[in-house]
Amino acid sequence: MKRLFLLYRNAFGGLSRPAWMMSLVMFINRSGAMVTPFLAVYLTEVLDYSLKEAGMILSIYGLGSVCGSFLGGWLTDRVGHFKVQFLSLTVGGSLYFLLLNLREFEYMAAGVFILSLVNDTLRPANSVSISYYARPENVTRAFSLNRMALNLGFSIGPALGGFLAAISYRWLFIADGITCISAGIFFFFYFRNQQGHRPQPRKKAEQTEQAINVERSPYRDVPFLLFTVLCCSFAAIFFQFITTLPLYYRQVYQLSETGIGSLLAFNGFIVFMLEMIAVYLIGDKVRKSVLIVTGMLMLGFSFILLNLNMEVSTLYVAMFLLSLSEILAMPFMATITVERSTENNWGSYMGLYTISYAAAHVVAPYLGTTIASKYGFDTLWWSVGGLAVITAVGFYFVVQYMERERLRKQPIVASGEAGVMVG
Repeated sequence: MKRLFLLYRNAFGGLSRPAWMMSLVMFINRSGAMVTPFLAVYLTEVLDYSLKEAGMILSIYGLGSVCGSFLGGWLTDRVGHFKVQFLSLTVGGSLYFLLLNLREFEYMAAGVFILSLVNDTLRPANSVSISYYARPENVTRAFSLNRMALNLGFSIGPALGGFLAAISYRWLFIADGITCISAGIFFFFYFRNQQGHRPQPRKKAEQTEQAINVERSPYRDVPFLLFTVLCCSFAAIFFQFITTLPLYYRQVYQLSETGIGSLLAFNGFIVFMLEMIAVYLIGDKVRKSVLIVTGMLMLGFSFILLNLNMEVSTLYVAMFLLSLSEILAMPFMATITVERSTENNWGSYMGLYTISYAAAHVVAPYLGTTIASKYGFDTLWWSVGGLAVITAVGFYFVVQYMERERLRKQPIVASGEAGVMVG
């Protein structure tokens, strides 16, 4: 027990106080994450939408997420990450109260699009804030701490959401809105005067013409573009977790809302318990290409396993593997993005990275529900398993190339951009 305590202490040690407070903001926000995990069930069972209509609504949510991620990255480079996060949390939280009163398909589609547009401007701004407030040597662990807080919140949100949904789905929207606004208020009062460890982006007027000319755009960075395509593929598979998996639990295993919430919360609990330890133990010892590929393959197998055994216990084993895949892949994807950005384009890089996840929100629910409705869930799980293998191969070559490229440029980076170096 003493060794375990020391391991946890070392894993969490050295992180700045603002990094902890940023994670607390995300914990408050994600503790109310109840609408999205139950949205498909709400649409099909409460509003009587067909499976295809529910998939379309979820894809529209993803389309709003794409637009929000792009807008969030653009705004972050121009008005700063503080303003973008505050407005996203408070305005986005208010929109949940509007959404709970929508019934018709057209109004629901418009409401979901606007909600996800506003909510997902948060993502690039939040990622920039993490790298800004974290000490340079602790960026990966700061991202993991933030994800740990998100997953701790997610271990509470769906479980509580399942309980509230059993009473009335209306309470899901109310609770989600309140926690978003609460997180925004706390964020404003704590971070309004905080200084970070990474330089603030310079205004264009302060940059020399030469600096502007040599600034790299993520949209012209071919290796990074390939990387984001692969991240989108990873996310399209992973997001079956919150789109088709709850439907699978309900329709195939006849689980109650409480049972579905418990399974989803199990993911948050596992990531909360293990991610920081895993990053601390292996983050600097194993190449990112190996970690991401391993996580990718594990993700695919977690879905294939659903076809190999029909016991309820298999659902928990599969969720455990999915959680491990998240631990091995996601923190290091974010770190790679930070490593390729500078203080003047970090919003654009983080924006494009989050766009890859947002685009998956468009693809994942539509393809998932379409395949499941036409060919069955078994075909869906085999399909995403095969896609995971293909994506893993792509990650292996692209990330290795990016790692070699970074090593070649390391002497130059060390003298000019030491603030963005991470282990």
